[in-house]
Amino acid sequence: MNSDLKRTLRALAVAGLVGGILCSTTLAQGAPAAAKEEPNTIMWFLGAIGWVGIVQLIQSIVVFAMVIEHFVNVKREKFAPPEVIEEIEVLFEEGNYQEALEFCEQHDVAFSRIVAAGIQKIGHSFEVIEKSVEEMEDEEAIKLGQKVGWLGVHAAIAPMLGLLGTVTGMVGAFDTIASAGETVKPADFADDISQALLTTVIGLVIAIPISAFYVYFKNRATKIGLEMGAICEELFDRFRAKQS
Repeated sequence: MNSDLKRTLRALAVAGLVGGILCSTTLAQGAPAAAKEEPNTIMWFLGAIGWVGIVQLIQSIVVFAMVIEHFVNVKREKFAPPEVIEEIEVLFEEGNYQEALEFCEQHDVAFSRIVAAGIQKIGHSFEVIEKSVEEMEDEEAIKLGQKVGWLGVHAAIAPMLGLLGTVTGMVGAFDTIASAGETVKPADFADDISQALLTTVIGLVIAIPISAFYVYFKNRATKIGLEMGAICEELFDRFRAKQS
């Protein structure tokens, strides 16, 4: 009885040892494969999209940062802070134009620069004041338009980069076919076709939302300019009344 029990225990111990070794071997073989899977996928993707696709990925990062920056800075509060407008209106009501000019110089934003341009012409005819204000409004509008315009540039470049990737991929595919001769197989030029298609997709994925963001921020910039112009017109309209 004891000998049978001992033999059974030995058999279980051996079976457990063998099972442990087999499991360890399986895990050891599977671990490197799992560890290599992600890097291989990334490297395959970078290789598949080629240098054009890598440029597109960099562009997408730059454009994303620009959109975030525009959401933060392209708004009326940045170009015409309410507290600045309120203080200038109070100084105009009191007739303290010199103090208003000094205040504008201390608060260097688009609205204060426009107002300062008009204050500096006080004493001249209303037409001179109005022209000075309008010229500064145009200058600030150009600056804001240039800032937003870079989104439009990227929206135009993105599909062109995609087309470039398509062309280079197709050139590579035809070169592979020509080099292989009669023994060519679809797998031989599959990578080049993948590059052609992937870069096209990436270009469109970048261009479509960026075009929408460009129009959105362009309209926002136009609205900001119109609102600042209306406030400035109200401020300096008193000089029209004095002249008449």
